[in-house]
Amino acid sequence: MSETYYEGVGRRKRATARVRLYPGSGEIVVNDKPVDEYFTRPVDIAHLMAPLEATGMVGRFRISVKVQGGGISGQAGAIRHGIARALLKVDPELRPILRKGGFLTRDPREKERKKPGLKRARKAPQYTKR
Repeated sequence: MSETYYEGVGRRKRATARVRLYPGSGEIVVNDKPVDEYFTRPVDIAHLMAPLEATGMVGRFRISVKVQGGGISGQAGAIRHGIARALLKVDPELRPILRKGGFLTRDPREKERKKPGLKRARKAPQYTKR
């Protein structure tokens, strides 16, 4: 017997999150840890809860997340994107609310590659005239 769930994949920077929403209590588990144990900064928890708050779905789902890659902020952003996509599968009527909040748009910003002859992506060695 398998439990029914709604799944969404979210990405940000180098991070990828597979999010599953199960009908239930409202607990959030990230990589087999409670959300407040995995994310120590309240800002990150608030960031990933935003789509639930915008749609009024806080506490309606038990959320299970597998996230890999990237850093802490990128992972929080990926989870937020994944939650928004999963909520869309729960109720397609939520699309305008999620779209207006910008939760469905994949943030395209990635780290720019280092170029040869430069110190970083754009920082050049100091120019000397003589």
